Amino acid sequence: MTVKVGQKVPDFVLEAYEDGEIKTINTTEYRGKWLVLFFYPRDFTFVCPTELKGFANAHKEFEKFNATVVGVSTDSEHSHKAWFEKDLTEIKYPVLADTSHALSRAFNVLLDDGRALRGTFIIDPDGYLQYIVVSNLNVGRSVGETLRVLQALQTGGLCPIEWKPGQKTL
Repeated sequence: MTVKVGQKVPDFVLEAYEDGEIKTINTTEYRGKWLVLFFYPRDFTFVCPTELKGFANAHKEFEKFNATVVGVSTDSEHSHKAWFEKDLTEIKYPVLADTSHALSRAFNVLLDDGRALRGTFIIDPDGYLQYIVVSNLNVGRSVGETLRVLQALQTGGLCPIEWKPGQKTL
């Protein structure tokens, strides 16, 4: 099953690395909050740490808008732990280990070689997918744009082109 905008996201349980610990994450933990789920290709790469750090730097800003940030790659939780403890100590949010590739497949970001494309998904507090952006491997995403879209979705209104927080909706 591929999840599409407007559809309920199926619940999933995966191992994760979060703030120094390996733990099991169940998506039902995030009900009642917005969820920003982002996929990245691999640990120990070049563009990925810039994105992971970008989300870490904006983590408190997302929290102001009742949103939790969760990263995902097809690497194991042990790979996440080794990389984060070595190079990315500022990452405090959970990073899921999609070693079975089921989650990457469900969100249609899985490549034939087992890597995930750069996918950003915003899921509302009731578990419905509201936003998707997927790009190829060589271009990092914009954390600022993800935050802007989250705020736009939360207005419940029609947001015109280049809408910014504080502006009127249509």
